Amino acid sequence: MQSPKITAIRPYAIWVGHRNQLIVKVETDDGVFGWGESGLSGRERAVIGAIEHFAQFLQGRNAFDIGALWQESYRSQYFEGGRVLQAAISAIDIALHDIKGKALGVPVYELLGGKQRDQVPTFASTDANQFDEIFDRAKALKAKGWSCIRLFPDFGNGKTFEPRQHIAKTAEACRQVRAELGEEAVLGIDWHHRLTVAEAASFCQKMPSGTLDFLEEPIRDETPEAYESLRRLTDVPFAIGEEFSSKWQFVPYIERDIHQFNRIDICNVGGLTEAMKVAGWSEAHYVDMMPHNPLGPICTAATIHFSAAVANFSWLETRVGDNDLYGAVDTDEIFVRKPHLNGVHFDVDSTPGLGIEINEDAVKEQTFRFWQAPMLKRNDGSVTNW
Repeated sequence: MQSPKITAIRPYAIWVGHRNQLIVKVETDDGVFGWGESGLSGRERAVIGAIEHFAQFLQGRNAFDIGALWQESYRSQYFEGGRVLQAAISAIDIALHDIKGKALGVPVYELLGGKQRDQVPTFASTDANQFDEIFDRAKALKAKGWSCIRLFPDFGNGKTFEPRQHIAKTAEACRQVRAELGEEAVLGIDWHHRLTVAEAASFCQKMPSGTLDFLEEPIRDETPEAYESLRRLTDVPFAIGEEFSSKWQFVPYIERDIHQFNRIDICNVGGLTEAMKVAGWSEAHYVDMMPHNPLGPICTAATIHFSAAVANFSWLETRVGDNDLYGAVDTDEIFVRKPHLNGVHFDVDSTPGLGIEINEDAVKEQTFRFWQAPMLKRNDGSVTNW
């Protein structure tokens, strides 16, 4: 068959739930098109600019040459990489996989080596805005069948955050949840990189060993040595990497055995092309893939295909509840066909491509709406991480 040529790349920033999603349509000359998604929430206009630039030299190119187009997009400037450019490359890369799967009549996981599982297990989380209900929510998730549950700490009032005021309270809640759910439950907690090394160590040391099965993003990722310092102060496995925007950012963490779970984000790391490289590399170091998935159905679909195709997989992040981002996404106005949880897992869909269908007319009716993540401060007025 003749390979399709790229004719247009169209980014759309759409408002879903309480923030934007940046989805991208790649069109070809034979009528086959694909959808991708960018994961750099709150910086959609910057990513759109990068996508529009890439479109100038990707139009007319062979849509099947996914790896070569990835390399050309990445290496076509002196200043390579970075989160904005990688988010743009990610969306295009995912869309190209969707195109190739549709054109060949196979699901995307077949392009990644074939599926290694029929179902993708997930983990669910307590509500980040309802710490006082953490105990009841954790019990409810277990009752619904989740064996892996992520807790959210006491994050305060959403305007100020003083870690030392919340560490002890959160540690106590973790101890209580463990006692209630028993030893078989897999429990983790996500600090959203809001702590320092000393604060994260203090938190861990307030709990008996074995209380938590993973500690997610306790500190910023820019300095691997800081994570190594924290490793010496706690025995809790680390789940990190959702902020990484290339395989190179994973280098010190994988090679120096710093972490145990890769929270890889398909829509930020460079798409499926880059994610598969990280997965193979991680397998050699016995690091499990635990994908980050806070976005929309396109990201979820791409990550399901990735999760089906890799050997070293643990759980895929999912969100449950009527009032969160996923609850809003679950309308059919825009995402006509999308993944749905089957209990506590996703079935691996054999539909050609990603298995996504978008109502583009509904997409075009939307206009960009500004969104900014909360800008937290400490009690003294200084800026802290969100």
